[in-house]
Amino acid sequence: RAINNHPDINQKTKQMIMKVVAEKNFTPNTSARNLKKTESNTIAILIKGLANPLFHQMLDIFQREILSNNYDFIFQRVGSKEDELEIAVDIIKEKKIKGVVFLGGNFTHTENELKRISIPYVLSTISPSRVISDEIYSSISVDDVAESYKMTEYLCSLGHKKIAILLSDVEDESVGNLRLRGYKEALTDYGIRPDSRLIRYSSDIEDSYSMDNGYKLANELMKDGCEFTAVFATADKIAVGAAKAFIEKGLRIPEDISVAGFDGLDIAKYYSPSITTIKQPVEDMARATIQLLFSLISGDAQNCHEIFSGELIVGESTSRI
Repeated sequence: RAINNHPDINQKTKQMIMKVVAEKNFTPNTSARNLKKTESNTIAILIKGLANPLFHQMLDIFQREILSNNYDFIFQRVGSKEDELEIAVDIIKEKKIKGVVFLGGNFTHTENELKRISIPYVLSTISPSRVISDEIYSSISVDDVAESYKMTEYLCSLGHKKIAILLSDVEDESVGNLRLRGYKEALTDYGIRPDSRLIRYSSDIEDSYSMDNGYKLANELMKDGCEFTAVFATADKIAVGAAKAFIEKGLRIPEDISVAGFDGLDIAKYYSPSITTIKQPVEDMARATIQLLFSLISGDAQNCHEIFSGELIVGESTSRI
């Protein structure tokens, strides 16, 4: 008030303030003042798992769709140990953004925590691992349980009964846990009791959906002497790493061991042998995410949830036992 010559300030106080202003050579930051006064036409994309090639395709579509709607965007990487919700709250305060997309990660936040987000937001490729009212958030994803069930059922239909599953880290309570659930449900429906020795978690929390993770987990399975005829890797990159480990030990794919993945990445198609996988409709999910967010911002939509179906792509890496 002193700097802006407002009348509602004691003159003695004003003189003291202006004296300090002069001593410190203080100049008001016009950009900061304008940012505080007005909201920006900006969307924040918070990405947890930037190494995932699936997200690279989605980010390209996000960028095109956001710019075509005359909005700006912020891409913010979130580390595996960082809290995406806290980061979102800080960005909302500092940047006055209009909406947020949470892309990837292990979304374990409670309903009360989610209520801290005061602007429209969409969870993309993820679902909360806790029971939360559908009315307070929006999401775009595949049905990870159903798609994991589909792949496990396919392996069972080929006669496999000893099927190992390679997962991300044990703390992954959302996507990883959902895919494990689909795997267990399919085995149970086929009269196969899930074997805990064939359920393997990554010890690398930073990049648990990596080829290196698949390579390590496959070697652990073989070192422990576990009997299995097929491996379901919950990401294509994990599947490729596992395949390398098996081939190095002299195993033939699919003659000796069938290997399946999840995501439908190009690497699965061009690897030799090509990897059987569940293809996620990445482009459709990305466009649906942004369109839903803009509808929420404009008030044309209520919070809602769209679930996409994946496609079983049969490659050369699986065969009948």
